[in-house]
Amino acid sequence: MSYITTKDGTEIYYKDWGPKDGKIVTFSHGWPLSSDAWEAQMFFLASHGYRCIGHDRRGHGRSSQPWDGNHMDQYADDVAELFEKLDVKGAVMVGHSTGGGEVARYIGRHGTKRVAKAVLMGAVPPIMLKTEAYPGGLPLEVFDGFRAAYLKDRAQFFLDVASGPFFNFNRPGAKVSQGLIQSWWMQGMMSGHKNAYDCIKAFSETDFTEDLKKFDVPTLIVHGDDDQIVPIGNSALLSAKLVKNATLKIYPGGSHSLGDTSKDQFNQDLLEFIRA
Repeated sequence: MSYITTKDGTEIYYKDWGPKDGKIVTFSHGWPLSSDAWEAQMFFLASHGYRCIGHDRRGHGRSSQPWDGNHMDQYADDVAELFEKLDVKGAVMVGHSTGGGEVARYIGRHGTKRVAKAVLMGAVPPIMLKTEAYPGGLPLEVFDGFRAAYLKDRAQFFLDVASGPFFNFNRPGAKVSQGLIQSWWMQGMMSGHKNAYDCIKAFSETDFTEDLKKFDVPTLIVHGDDDQIVPIGNSALLSAKLVKNATLKIYPGGSHSLGDTSKDQFNQDLLEFIRA
């Protein structure tokens, strides 16, 4: 397996698919998953001639589980080290949920010298938490509830999230995939216990407003209007106003995990945006 070692000694796993001379597309995954969550998109784009690089965030998947550094600044700096060591240039950065925050903070801290375009799908920016500046956000009690359920029985909590709101399997008439539920659960259980716990604060309380204002590359924002994890009203609709010249695509009835539940449409939208 392929790893880089960061300055603080953390090993970051990555997969590198497709032709090495292809245009680069990078993938940042959601909480508490791994780069495996992007396999459908990486396979699709690599089959179309793109070099697809997906990494497991520190404390997730096959990467190290350091006690410290489980916050957005460090996640972005890890991506910067990965890009430097792989000499990534002209990349299309794609991020889902927490990974969308990772993309935003990377651009906010490191700029777009290695980035040609960005895609935020079901992403957490500008901020999930209800604040004075964002009164439409979710109250802190929601995330305290996440933490309590996680500490009480994280295996069952992960099973409940995957069986319900993450894929909208709790909606009437939903076609439930037991395979997706089990894959989500397995990826979640590979995360470090403290790392995933700390990441709840990172994805919910980090304010990405100033990062979004620094975007100076074409950006596609994709969101489901029935996203039960990251409600669209306080995320994509606001991000589309903060990112200059962003393109917003809303999937009617779409879930939080459009890469799975609206896979064909999302893959096609991704390909068209990259080619444009």
